[in-house]
Amino acid sequence: MLILVADRNLVPHKERFEAAMPAGATVLWRTKPADLGDELRDVQVYVGGRFTADMARVAEKLRLIHVAGAGTDRIAFDALSSDVLVANTFHHERSIAEYVLAAAIMMRRGFFGQDRSLRRDVWATAVYDDAIPQAKTLRDARVGLVGFGHIGQFAWDLFRAFGCAGIAVTGSGRVDAAAHGLSWVGDVTRLDDLLRESDVVVVSAPLTPATSGMIGAGQLRALGPDGVLINVGRGLLVDERALFDALREGDVRGAAIDVWYRYPAGPGETAAPATLAFGELDNVLMTPHSSGITADTFSGRTDDISANIGRLARGETLRNVVDR
Repeated sequence: MLILVADRNLVPHKERFEAAMPAGATVLWRTKPADLGDELRDVQVYVGGRFTADMARVAEKLRLIHVAGAGTDRIAFDALSSDVLVANTFHHERSIAEYVLAAAIMMRRGFFGQDRSLRRDVWATAVYDDAIPQAKTLRDARVGLVGFGHIGQFAWDLFRAFGCAGIAVTGSGRVDAAAHGLSWVGDVTRLDDLLRESDVVVVSAPLTPATSGMIGAGQLRALGPDGVLINVGRGLLVDERALFDALREGDVRGAAIDVWYRYPAGPGETAAPATLAFGELDNVLMTPHSSGITADTFSGRTDDISANIGRLARGETLRNVVDR
């Protein structure tokens, strides 16, 4: 079996990956697009997040494309024969939940502003400035979860341990609120209610035509000047102009943004993450889609992919196969 790994995030786990391969397997590591040539002709398993129609025409013996992540939007499904399987893997939810919790605490307590002020020798705390209110902890905060899949559930487990109350909105609304310790769960028709009732809103819903721009100016006004928004889903779930204006005008307290409106073309490239100047705002935590990028995430993904390749070699049913 010839396996081609084209995901650079798996390189640190190369030894772990190769040790788990079935007997007789050969692994090629090619992490630059230019490296993918005629070798694809004999590849049976391709591990990577991008697979084009041109690649499909060359890969005559392909049996499995395995994405080292959740998203399969860069796989040319239409160009694949029906017997080629596509699978994905997750394991990012624990790392992203950690980011969400950290961002919520830092923004709700005002630590980012205090850091910037103290660098100018200003002690921005209620102890030294009577105009500054004492900060609130998470203990009595209400957390609104827009999306309640792997990420939402892991994040809620952490918030719940701090004594928070929780509410959620999902596409169908079919989540057992009591079983998860939530006050209520609704479908998207209750999105405005969730924003209005929440102190911290965590966005982790999938991006679809129906969810694009689902949080706009009206929803941000409902969140209010004490509210914090954390987006770890997709940038386009939140209207760019509405979010920028709400942050600039103080209509919301702050936002942690890990998913953006524009991305670099590839490794080593640079690009502004948005068309608007979020970097000039002092109430934004800006991170480069890094909340899930940890050794924990990719060691778990390495194990999932290796296990699926083993199942393929043994003729067993694979896990996490994408429904086309």
